[in-house]
Amino acid sequence: MKPNGRMIRGIREGRKLSLRELEAKSGLNRGYLSRLEREQVRDVGSEQVRRVADALEVPEGLILDEETKP
Repeated sequence: MKPNGRMIRGIREGRKLSLRELEAKSGLNRGYLSRLEREQVRDVGSEQVRRVADALEVPEGLILDEETKP
């Protein structure tokens, strides 16, 4: 799966969350989240996508690139 890093960052910033807060909510490492936002992670598992989406309180499909949307 390929998440849309710009969308993730936009939602996170729109909700006034820091990477540290997203780390706490998602349980994913802050460095990994930063690389995810900068689209430096090539393939992301469905579990990581779910955790980010849940932490941001959005549907998973919203944070996926067009070619990986169901």
